[in-house]
Amino acid sequence: MTSKKVVELFYDVVSPYSWLGFEIMCRYRNVWNIELKLRPAFLGGVMQGSGNKPPGLVPNKFQYMAKDLLRLSAYFDVPLQAPSDPFEAMFQKGSLTAMRFVTAVQVRETGGDKQVERVSRELWRRVWREDKDITEPASLSEAAMKAGLSEREIKEALELSTSGEIKEKLKSVTQNALDHGAFGFPLVVCHINGKPEMFFGSDRFELMAHCIGEKWLGPQPDIAAAKL
Repeated sequence: MTSKKVVELFYDVVSPYSWLGFEIMCRYRNVWNIELKLRPAFLGGVMQGSGNKPPGLVPNKFQYMAKDLLRLSAYFDVPLQAPSDPFEAMFQKGSLTAMRFVTAVQVRETGGDKQVERVSRELWRRVWREDKDITEPASLSEAAMKAGLSEREIKEALELSTSGEIKEKLKSVTQNALDHGAFGFPLVVCHINGKPEMFFGSDRFELMAHCIGEKWLGPQPDIAAAKL
């Protein structure tokens, strides 16, 4: 069997499109011959660093996004539901605290990204399904507890999340995304024959599959494969 292609997924839990990309890449992790590496980063830093404007500042784009997410939720089978005030959730409260916490979980985790995957998913669920806060320590703790972390692990991650080490780690990963040409999330970087290929958004999976020599089987690859 050929060696697995390394695929990096840069994301932020404040981004609903990142949730879609995250779930698809997690589903295909065992279908395609890839090694998936999760790269929690800060969307606000990418937007600022690239000079991009968030959809909330473009009224027509923001209105389209609300309708688009409903369609995508059904197609990808991801339980997206816009919070009562999407602009507040995405742009006023932001995700810096949450992404530092996710980074802390990843840094202290050993043996893979199982915990950071579960914590990330629970944070997305809180803001994009349950219309709950993801900025307060109690909210982060509740999400981590639902993700299966122990009280000790949660306490350690919360303490670590405010450290200089974690702040620099998140800044570094965010800069790495910018270095790849990021202007938003999700960002997937496939390393093919020593060359990184960047794919932006949650609608490039078919093209991505073509570039890495794999097959796109739709949003539910296990079900699709069973029918072949």
